Amino acid sequence: MPQFDAQDLLDCYARGVFPMADAREDSRVFLIDPERRGVIPLDGFHVGRRLARTVRAEPFEIRTDSGFREVVQACAASGPGRTETWINHPIEDLYVELHAKRFAHTVECWQDGELVGGLYGVSLRGAFFGESMFSRRRDASKVALVHLVARLLAGGYRLLDAQFMTDHLTQFGATEIARADYHRRLAAALDVEAGFQRAEAMGGAAALQVISQAS
Repeated sequence: MPQFDAQDLLDCYARGVFPMADAREDSRVFLIDPERRGVIPLDGFHVGRRLARTVRAEPFEIRTDSGFREVVQACAASGPGRTETWINHPIEDLYVELHAKRFAHTVECWQDGELVGGLYGVSLRGAFFGESMFSRRRDASKVALVHLVARLLAGGYRLLDAQFMTDHLTQFGATEIARADYHRRLAAALDVEAGFQRAEAMGGAAALQVISQAS
């Protein structure tokens, strides 16, 4: 996709379109606008009892935006049951460019100085587009998601786009909606001024309290 830069990608998100590739080493980038879209309701986010105990115990140091490219590369790495990824090198570079412009962010779990889990996504006004997550320790990506939702709620966001529904996301209350419904929700979220960095760092108990108050 010659001449396609980070601003072009941001414009795509504003239209409800996101990028994907067939494989890590395939340089082609496709723009996707699926008929059905997965979303995680911020006011209906569900945290199970076991996960809540883990979050309160704070087994990880939570950071934001301290290792953006490292998180993207970890999300793109192959693992058990997954030999390929949709995050190719051009897509990785585009997200790094968006991060430099403060439109892409990470929530990271660190343990003993090592990055062990996290997620990243794109932030545009009142919408956050969750892109991918990874985990090298039990529950690390789940803990990162809990902290992401708490941060989005504190920052005034209205929409958390999960793109495609998975069994993993249903446990958090994710639902699948039609394209037209998604575009209506996106338009409403883009009318809101939110801020990823508006929220202060918070511990596990505080994050759970923010989520509980919104439910």
